[in-house]
Amino acid sequence: MRYLVAALILFAVYSAQSQTYEIGGMVGGSNYIGDIGPTTYINPNDVAFGGFLRWNRSARHSFRLSALYMPLQSDDAKSKELRREERGYSFKNNVKEFSLGLEYTFWEFDLHRPKSQATPYLYTGLTYFNYNNLYRDNLRNQVKKNGTDWEFAIPMVVGFKTTVGSKMVLGFEIGARYTLTDNLDGSNPLGDVAENSENLKFGNINNDDWYVFTGIILSFTFGNKPCYCVF
Repeated sequence: MRYLVAALILFAVYSAQSQTYEIGGMVGGSNYIGDIGPTTYINPNDVAFGGFLRWNRSARHSFRLSALYMPLQSDDAKSKELRREERGYSFKNNVKEFSLGLEYTFWEFDLHRPKSQATPYLYTGLTYFNYNNLYRDNLRNQVKKNGTDWEFAIPMVVGFKTTVGSKMVLGFEIGARYTLTDNLDGSNPLGDVAENSENLKFGNINNDDWYVFTGIILSFTFGNKPCYCVF
């Protein structure tokens, strides 16, 4: 956790000294992919929101720091797989993530040009997130919480952004997070619960869970005309 705080401080310092940077918000939908419910890749079923800072280091790449809150839920009743429909499991969780990484544009995106700018982009980096550690009480047929945990994920984001006037950037993006946990849904419980009973595990415990954000981003730009002569 202390490494994440240090990264946030360093990013804020460099942003304040850089020539061009942005601050904005993100709103959209979230969905999970794992051992419960449908396996549709893009299937937003809850409202997610957050904010971000973007440091435009050149006309082709930017460093981005973001924070997102994403509720996750799924239900076997909405699955098209017969085995899951008959099983009838469901769960709710929430993810609070922090992500730091590199955004790369397909074409040059110079915010200081007078004409309108637009480009597709890719983003990846490292995500650190907090989630509820769940397990299923089979006797009561309930999902219970056993504290919270922190884990890493790898974001894989594709988007499109365009300038709106001279001080705003509007974008749309779809981003999947491959997590390093298989327990967003309670299928592979951790800690003392897991040690007491192997019968609590279900599904494919060899595959980790995913979650996806689909939404709109809007930012406001600040700073002087940049010099891209140095990295």
